[in-house]
Amino acid sequence: METQLDPMKDDLPLMANTSYILVKHYVLDLDVDFKSKVIEGSIVLFFETGNQYRKTSSAGKECCQSPFDETCKMRACEPCHIPMINVSACSSKMEYSDFAVSGKEEEATLEENSSHSNNEQASGISSSKDCCDIENHGNKDFQLILDCCDLSVLKVEEVDVAAVSGIEKFTRSAKLTGVSKELENLRNRIVHELVTLPADRWKEQLCYFTHCSQAPGCGELLFSTGAWSLEIRKSGIQTPADFPHAIRIWYKTKPEGKSVTWTTDQSGRPCVYTMGSPINNRALFPCQEPPIALSTWQASVRTPAGFVVLMSGENSAEPVQLQEGILSWYYYVSMPMPASTFTIAVGCWQEVKQQSFKQTAAIETSTEFSLPSSQTEFRWHEEICGHVEYPCRFQNPAARLQAVIPYRVFAPWCLMESCEEHLLQLIPQCLSAAYATLGTHPFSRLDILIVPSNFSSLGMASPHIIFLSQSVLPGGSHLCGTRLCHEIAHAWFGLAIGARDWTEEWISEGFATFLEDIFWARAQQLSHDEIKGQQELKALLRWRRLRDEVQNSEEELQVLRPKKESTGELSESGASVVKYGLKAEKVFMQVHYLKGYFLLRSLARTIGEVSYLASLRKFVIKFHGQLVLSQDFLSMLLEDIPKQKGSGLTVESIFQNWLDTSGIPK
Repeated sequence: METQLDPMKDDLPLMANTSYILVKHYVLDLDVDFKSKVIEGSIVLFFETGNQYRKTSSAGKECCQSPFDETCKMRACEPCHIPMINVSACSSKMEYSDFAVSGKEEEATLEENSSHSNNEQASGISSSKDCCDIENHGNKDFQLILDCCDLSVLKVEEVDVAAVSGIEKFTRSAKLTGVSKELENLRNRIVHELVTLPADRWKEQLCYFTHCSQAPGCGELLFSTGAWSLEIRKSGIQTPADFPHAIRIWYKTKPEGKSVTWTTDQSGRPCVYTMGSPINNRALFPCQEPPIALSTWQASVRTPAGFVVLMSGENSAEPVQLQEGILSWYYYVSMPMPASTFTIAVGCWQEVKQQSFKQTAAIETSTEFSLPSSQTEFRWHEEICGHVEYPCRFQNPAARLQAVIPYRVFAPWCLMESCEEHLLQLIPQCLSAAYATLGTHPFSRLDILIVPSNFSSLGMASPHIIFLSQSVLPGGSHLCGTRLCHEIAHAWFGLAIGARDWTEEWISEGFATFLEDIFWARAQQLSHDEIKGQQELKALLRWRRLRDEVQNSEEELQVLRPKKESTGELSESGASVVKYGLKAEKVFMQVHYLKGYFLLRSLARTIGEVSYLASLRKFVIKFHGQLVLSQDFLSMLLEDIPKQKGSGLTVESIFQNWLDTSGIPK
């Protein structure tokens, strides 16, 4: 059982035992109920055991290329509405007629499982109220531990992926003797083959995930819930390699769960969205929260008619009417990301569109089709990516030339005019400026949503979607543009390149704060003197804010690397804590933004901005799709500029003066 942790303590526990078993893909199938303020449905998790995952990671360095990228050209097994399968929407060359599973057959299977027709496991089901104390029983069964909080888990079952018609292509290498143990091994082998398909078969993989997620259950699993975790086991299974590698969890969120907030938008209509909670998504779905658990996902979300679902997904979803008054929305991602980056917003959002075609054409002509000089040094510099395998935009020639990715803007009805006036025209300018600075956009499209007034920040970036506060709109183009540039910068620093240890927030926020000035200056096309004057003024204002914060906060919260030399270390199981992750004061502090910004500004002034930005681009090329620690960036920067070593600038001195101490360096 888990160590009992006080939710009111300062540190956020990450309970998932990722060293033993890793989620590779999630399939969510959810209904949003605004009357009860509950999201209900199921999630199917596909696993790979830890040692196999490490082999896959190293092998991934050899690949990472795909002819496919722009998701608007296809709809990978879309729409995905469980239990019905629309196989005609699949665009891969494989024979999808083999997958025809009727809704009646699926419903019958679910009814049988719900009535515990599989007696082998049904008798051992435990709920959050009736926990099975595995430790006290002395049972040595392997336990899968997921991060989970404020969820009502109803049932957990193994998924019979071997029952999917057409799955035989994944079983040819396996020898089946008809024994139940061999059948269990066969299911795990199928999942292994599925999660390790090469990147150029990602559409086919996504369709197989869809069909496997709709396969019948083949035995309920024992589970118990704690304050911070969901623990699952199968009787007699003692190793992660033998544990079922595809499981389905039926659950409900709770209205008080802190991963999403239920509120009304500025037009008074109901909505729900993920607002960047300190506990991330564990009160939205059971998951593995440690950053190392990189996974892909797909989701079908059903809502009443009139509501729009926006999500961190590669496709611009269009609703499908399932029945009168009910719409289904389907999104997916093929780039592995931490589960904490999953984002959803459901409301009566309206899409904001440019009224004047001439204005739009003029903006696109001036920004979209120019190859910036900063990109030319990498134009023909083909490199093998260092991340796990996925269809990567950095290996796609068309993506590398795309200065402005497709974008949409959504807002409540009452703010549409303000968005059109202040925001819409800035987006292509800011995207183009970001491309001119860092090169290839890591994500293929972007949605921007003006979120409800209870949003506690100015903005939040997630894969393929940015939340902006309404507060940026009346601030004119400067406030709106700088905030937009900050959030766009997170596509590279914070998302495409993530911190391996969440306590190193400065890797995300410090870089975004530094880069927002660079992006915004280029977006405005200012002269050299105007840029210098604007940036010096902003530096002065930030300095005063940082000085005030340092004088009025606890010293321990001013340290950018609070775990010091143990940063990035995990327990044997993979569990860890985010130091001060739940500390209330931390939510309002900006030390990671400001102190991180001044560190990067100091390095840029020491090295020279041109050389410094070239090193940033090189860092992006080398580390996109990966998790990093502070020393990864600092070591590469100083190796690029060896003359700085003679001046005493070392990784150790930067740790000592900037990252491992409180206050402001002299």
